[in-house]
Amino acid sequence: MTAPQSPSDGPPRIFDAIRRQARLVRSAARFPQADFLHARAAANAAESLEAILRDFPVVVDLSAHPGVFDAAVRSSDAAERVGPIQTPVSLAQRAAPGAEALPLADASTDLIVSLLTLHWANDLPGALAQIRRALKPDGLFIGTLFGAGTLKELRAVLTEVELEERGGAQARVSPFADGYDGAALLQRAGFALPVSDVDRFTVRYADLFALIRDLRAMGETNVLYGPVRPLSRRFVARAAALYAERYGLDDGRIPATFEIIHLAGWKPHDSQQKPLPRGSAKTRLADALGVKEMTGEEPD
Repeated sequence: MTAPQSPSDGPPRIFDAIRRQARLVRSAARFPQADFLHARAAANAAESLEAILRDFPVVVDLSAHPGVFDAAVRSSDAAERVGPIQTPVSLAQRAAPGAEALPLADASTDLIVSLLTLHWANDLPGALAQIRRALKPDGLFIGTLFGAGTLKELRAVLTEVELEERGGAQARVSPFADGYDGAALLQRAGFALPVSDVDRFTVRYADLFALIRDLRAMGETNVLYGPVRPLSRRFVARAAALYAERYGLDDGRIPATFEIIHLAGWKPHDSQQKPLPRGSAKTRLADALGVKEMTGEEPD
């Protein structure tokens, strides 16, 4: 039996790093078949860099699945301004961001990217603070993580079926961050000029089993800390039927909502624009950030 954490043990342990690492290892061979979410996040990051007319000679990718960002940026207009992309962290560090000190010297990096990985951090502010320390003054961080609306249909269905079958429900889907907390998270970690944007879209699947196959191929299945009660075939079959009943589309497919939070922040530097005095803003925050409403299709 695991001893309860004391307040001095550090941040709460939400995710099991060993379990998460095993999921990533298992997913490696199948990931290219289900990399569309990572490709979408990488394309957005590369597009952001296209609008920044400066060079980034020293670049580090901390993503759980490195290589996707490199492919996106090399096919973008920012390719000549972005240096060779390094992936210096171990699988264990990619599995549990912030759990160990980054193998990066302070103020050593011009650009750090982390795609769809930080939602597995037990201490997200601490992981962001490590990234900020590794950046050079006026260095840039670009990150993405899944937001609170992700897999809302799956979460509701699994909870309902488990209450029916067992009289109580265990968490099966990760507690994702609220997209509107993104800029505040960056500020708390010491970043300047923070920007947060939310990309919310729907992917259509043939059935629940197809959705689960993609989640396994991405390494995004349950790694919550503590004992996990296995799901029986009967349970999963009931969940698939309920999913289709509750959310089924006219063409017989089911929708799965995904929400990707895009973050960007700079290591503070004297040359940066200073924030306006409180009350002097002329533009609403919602207009400045925007929320994209997009609809995706089932991947081929």
